Amino acid sequence: MYIRKLAAGELPPMDLLLSADPSQLKVEAYLKRGECYAAFDEEGVAGVYVLLPTRPDTAELVNVAVAEVHQGKGLGKKLVLHAIQLAEIQGFKTVEVGTGNSSVGQLALYQKCGFRIVGVELDYFTRHYPEVIYENGMICRDMLRLTRDL
Repeated sequence: MYIRKLAAGELPPMDLLLSADPSQLKVEAYLKRGECYAAFDEEGVAGVYVLLPTRPDTAELVNVAVAEVHQGKGLGKKLVLHAIQLAEIQGFKTVEVGTGNSSVGQLALYQKCGFRIVGVELDYFTRHYPEVIYENGMICRDMLRLTRDL
């Protein structure tokens, strides 16, 4: 398994990106402004993330997705740690990430990778997404914001 930046003109794995963020418009918008990295195995794309510069010295990890067949094997953690290492190499001082209140697995993953909860954007998902998002038996309403200093 290896991780690399998608080449110019290489199509991003939209089905995988949309599994982490169901808004095609939002995904397309941050793909234009960020860098998309994918993890590959012998079968093809196994995981993906997008790293987006947001402010001076700050990058945001806006999408992390792992193909269902590869979930639970540590690939998500490898992708997050790769993004952190890349951000540090690129000179960023902070990496931020946001996740839904119902995304309990993702919330645990980010904290295991050194992120700390710094805020909550109440009703973010109900205001910015036309369809109700259900996850882990809950409505995804609020965006939990996390940060990690490099």
